[in-house]
Amino acid sequence: MSAPVLDPPGVADSEAVGTQRSWVPVLWALPPVLIVLGIAGYPILRVLTESTRTPSGRGTEVWSSVLGSAAFREALWRTISIAVCSTLGCLVLGTFLAIVLAFVPFPGSGVVGRLIDTVLTLPSFLITLAFTFLYGTAGAVNALITELTGATTPVIDFLTTPLGVILAEITFFTPFVVRPVLAAFAQLPREQLDVAASLGASPWRVLRQVVLPEAWPALAAGGSLVLLLTLNEFGIVLFTGAKGVITLPALIYTRGIVTFDLPGAAVLATVQVVLSLTLYLVYRFVFARFIAHPKED
Repeated sequence: MSAPVLDPPGVADSEAVGTQRSWVPVLWALPPVLIVLGIAGYPILRVLTESTRTPSGRGTEVWSSVLGSAAFREALWRTISIAVCSTLGCLVLGTFLAIVLAFVPFPGSGVVGRLIDTVLTLPSFLITLAFTFLYGTAGAVNALITELTGATTPVIDFLTTPLGVILAEITFFTPFVVRPVLAAFAQLPREQLDVAASLGASPWRVLRQVVLPEAWPALAAGGSLVLLLTLNEFGIVLFTGAKGVITLPALIYTRGIVTFDLPGAAVLATVQVVLSLTLYLVYRFVFARFIAHPKED
């Protein structure tokens, strides 16, 4: 009969210590997780509960009524179209501004960069008020045109249209694209640009084949953030006074505050949350699959 094999001294103790240490990160992460669940999970749960409330008890009648209404379909389409158009405008304008600030030095470029940073600290409705003072029916531009041409009606009147909302959102959210793109350009080696130029490449070719490929991750990050923010933007739509431009956040406000239809507002809020979470998950999947780990040629 063979003698039992005994572990060397200290092995059992080290395994116990290792097991104890493996629980330490879990214990440290538990309080923040509970706080997040309490702050974010509980309100979502209350919204879902409210959305199933009917005069006779609980059911899906409110969901069927809200999701089958023409107002919901129009608001959903309006929200997505404005968000997509605003995001594309921010990407185009933000990329242009970042290229100018990074590669076309001019007097006052530092001041322009700081002004762009200042916009990030302002509430969105201030941009809308500035648009009203400039381009409103009684704004400075219309007053100047009336003074020069003698027109009796406002020549510029787009603030209360989807175009006005899109332009205001582009003005406010463009810095969210400029900043990450500038950071990406700052990491681009100048020697790489000099070599491309010395080989006879035109500035447009250098921009297309050298500069912009380095900025794709930053553009994806900035564009995704802008798309998420514009999907949930409410202040700009409210302060433009665009009564015919009803987005999902505006419809939630109307249902919940104006008509006091809390179950209907809860259904719309749930759709808004699902839309935002879906966009975030798609961004994370695309970033992890195609941007963070691009395929090798």
